[in-house]
Amino acid sequence: MAVQISSEQGLEDLALALASPGGRGGKARAARRAPLLRDVRAAIRRGQDPLGDLFCTLRSPAERRGAGATYTPSAIIQSMLGWACERRIQPARIVDPGAGSGRFLVAAAQRFPRARLVGVELDPLAASLLKANLAVHGLTRRSDVVVADYRTVTLPAIDGPTLFLGNPPYVRHHRLDQRWKAWLTRTAERRGLPASQLAGLHVHFFLATIENARPGDFGAFVTAAEWLDVNYGKLLRALFLEGLGGTALTLVAPTAAAFADAMTTVAIACFEIGARKPTIHLRRVEALEHLATPSEDACPGPLEREQLARAARWSPLFLPGRQGPAGFVQLGELCRVHRGQVTGNNDFWTAGPHSEGLPARVFFPAVTRAKELYGAGRALRDALPLARLVDLPVDLDELDWDERRAARAFLRKAKAAGVHEGYIASHRKPWWSVRLRAPAPMLATYMARRAPGFVRNLCGARHINIAHGIYPRQAMSARALDRLRDHLAASTSTADGRTYAGGLTKFEPKEMERLLVPGPEILEAP
Repeated sequence: MAVQISSEQGLEDLALALASPGGRGGKARAARRAPLLRDVRAAIRRGQDPLGDLFCTLRSPAERRGAGATYTPSAIIQSMLGWACERRIQPARIVDPGAGSGRFLVAAAQRFPRARLVGVELDPLAASLLKANLAVHGLTRRSDVVVADYRTVTLPAIDGPTLFLGNPPYVRHHRLDQRWKAWLTRTAERRGLPASQLAGLHVHFFLATIENARPGDFGAFVTAAEWLDVNYGKLLRALFLEGLGGTALTLVAPTAAAFADAMTTVAIACFEIGARKPTIHLRRVEALEHLATPSEDACPGPLEREQLARAARWSPLFLPGRQGPAGFVQLGELCRVHRGQVTGNNDFWTAGPHSEGLPARVFFPAVTRAKELYGAGRALRDALPLARLVDLPVDLDELDWDERRAARAFLRKAKAAGVHEGYIASHRKPWWSVRLRAPAPMLATYMARRAPGFVRNLCGARHINIAHGIYPRQAMSARALDRLRDHLAASTSTADGRTYAGGLTKFEPKEMERLLVPGPEILEAP
């Protein structure tokens, strides 16, 4: 149903009118909007969420991402409720920690008609939408809407279990106040767990849930899947295995487009407080419709808790056969993977009119854009089209007199441009020495919206931090390197890395080193 509302104030007025009929405006205004109210009520009663849809239209994806306001599609909500119903536990209370317009609570109210509904929502406008949806469904009397930060909420004790259900807001740590980062560290330490202040807001919400939960409570949260692999996710992985009582994890591939405005891999975590099951059920689906039909996908199934506890990254465990065939090893056993150097100011350290007069020996052809690797195919053979980077020696006295004079003139230009005051330059000694890594026999892209590209570096190009250099630990023949490159290019997918909102997939060096590859006997075989 298409509803035309042009402002947030108009949306709030509509929500207030739905929540309390006749509340705002006189009789004439009420008469004018009666058809709109009738149509919106009808849509809500049919199970739609026109208020939430309007909210997502009036606020851009970028604005909503800043507050973690990503509204969950019905297929995910119903699958999470299906898991809750399978527990055959009747919750006395259902809590959604970031309720938004109430999609989870409204759906849960139908499955559990006797449960008290508690929606916690920090955004006043979203809270108004929540109240309106609850009112239209006749749920106001059995619900409480708390307009607050979930981390500040203390839930009163009740008789019976609580079901925690929802989509904790995904907000990167850069946007979080230091006081909340301190709260995370302090609260985790009290539980004997280490916490990284790089953790996003969704991790905070899991921890706040543990603070309010008691044995017998249960829940399901859907989040971006980063925490399965990243360093800051150690806290959440530990909570899932112990305090939360994790029982099941479902990974929804980024190709499924779980959220309309965020191309990301999604994880659904199910837990029973106080449980410590010997196995945890893992499942991966490639499409949202497969959430209701598990036979459509290859499911790893039950996995030993101890195997999860030992694994540094969890997402590879969702793929069948990740232990690899006989004779396969992790790439890190054969090669070191190093990200390229950060220059601190690519424009200035790239050759141009400002660098004229410098000696030829301080210029180095380098890969500075991922598309240079994707466009190279199997091998980078010609350095001529590449940018040349300036890399001065640590000790300028290594240069002869004329070269040193040109270098000092170049550095005066750098200082005039403030290059030496940049974060990177000001934290290295001396500030002018970029220290490019030696040419790597193989290069790989670091971040892209597709699987990484692997390229043999036959022209001796250097690389900056848009790429990784792959350096054999021991000498490898050209044939072995070619075979290794071919295997990596054919077998590596976005599922092996971390997928972020917007569809970017990133491979950190250690993650790339965990890729399974043929061992040296296979690579060097005739």
